Amino acid sequence: MHPVTPAVKGWKVLAVMLVIAAQQFGNNLSEAGQLLHGRTWLIAVGVIVAGAVVGFGYAAIAWRMTRFAIDDEAVYLHSGVLFRQQRKARLDRLQAVDVVQPVLARILGLAELKLEVAGGTGSGVSLAFLNEDDAGVLRTELLARAAGVRRVEGAVVPPPVPEQPVLEVPPARLVAGMARSGATIFLVLGVIGLITAVVWSGEFGTIFVMVPAMFGFVAFYWGRFSREFNFRAAISPDGIGLRHGLLESRSQTVPPGRVQALRLTQGPLWRGPGWWRVEINVAGYSGVDAQSTENVLLPVGDRDQALVAIWLVLPDLGVVDPRALLTSALDGSGDEGGFTTMPRQARWLDPFGWRRTGYVVTDRALLIRSGWLIHRLVIVPHERTQSLSLEQGPVQRKLGVASLVVHSTPGPVSPRVPHLLASVAGELMTEQAARARTARASAGPELWMSPTGDS
Repeated sequence: MHPVTPAVKGWKVLAVMLVIAAQQFGNNLSEAGQLLHGRTWLIAVGVIVAGAVVGFGYAAIAWRMTRFAIDDEAVYLHSGVLFRQQRKARLDRLQAVDVVQPVLARILGLAELKLEVAGGTGSGVSLAFLNEDDAGVLRTELLARAAGVRRVEGAVVPPPVPEQPVLEVPPARLVAGMARSGATIFLVLGVIGLITAVVWSGEFGTIFVMVPAMFGFVAFYWGRFSREFNFRAAISPDGIGLRHGLLESRSQTVPPGRVQALRLTQGPLWRGPGWWRVEINVAGYSGVDAQSTENVLLPVGDRDQALVAIWLVLPDLGVVDPRALLTSALDGSGDEGGFTTMPRQARWLDPFGWRRTGYVVTDRALLIRSGWLIHRLVIVPHERTQSLSLEQGPVQRKLGVASLVVHSTPGPVSPRVPHLLASVAGELMTEQAARARTARASAGPELWMSPTGDS
């Protein structure tokens, strides 16, 4: 790793010690004042300096003990001081390669290379920290090797192929999207409820109940803005390139064909401008919480940008007129566009959204439309179906309906076709299993840059 790595990692120990000191004396100002008047402050400073020396020293030893190597099959990482660890990330299971730059690393021209590998939580490998240019070259070579390209011994590594920008979210739209989000609706309702309670009770101290919630909303808005700031998407032979981040810059590269499912979401306040948010499931990523951007393909965009995001993942929907189908999927209701909707006896289970809830199957994917207040569209390519199951609760059994669940890799998208006739749900599960099997058999290898792979 880069020789400056200990400086980037060691400061965290100093930061933790300062936070602990602030917590100890922040609640008791008198003790803090006594500490400053005597010589005791020298002891405190000495403890902090000693902790910093230990932290930086340990980081330096860890840097000396860390090595990595690459061949045509895998990336090998040897690390650890007291307990040695040897990790192996197989390139044929490589799902994505991210270049992450925290603030200090960006200032020093360093970057962390994160390799996401299929295999569950903790299966990835992190190479921190490398020179920024070296990290870019290494990412290109790793993706090329994972794609089937084998470099001849002694040959010069080719420079990264220029990317073609396809999506960009300006900061003004990102702010407007957050202002129109569901969190804003809850915030306004909470403020109205609080004002009503204060006026009704006459107790102005009630307003302090809102302070923790306000901090939570501020943290939510700031976190989303800083993570999704300057969001850009581009395409190249390496895959889908995603760039975003204000304080911590992140550059993701998702190889084509590795996206397992995607979801388009539109809140009620986004219908006027016609905005959509697009999220994806990628094998190797497990970001299912609202604070994660690893699974975001488009934070907020108009209809055309949303369609471009779908095209990046699934260029061929398997229909003659994909735009007409997607228009019905995003805005339509009932059976228009060939959608199969809920049976009459199950409508009271979803009295407001039953007209929109439905599914349609194409030659390439399963499309699931749902949501009355919040519009949702889930798309699952047939070859990415992991498994299928039927779920039937006691009320559903009484009504003779069931839900089809399409299992995907961990992520924000949970594909489900709710409240179908039990016989229809069973037939759909059998048909989808056959489609998935056929699609996987004809999909071919994922060595997309190999002469024998798909182009």
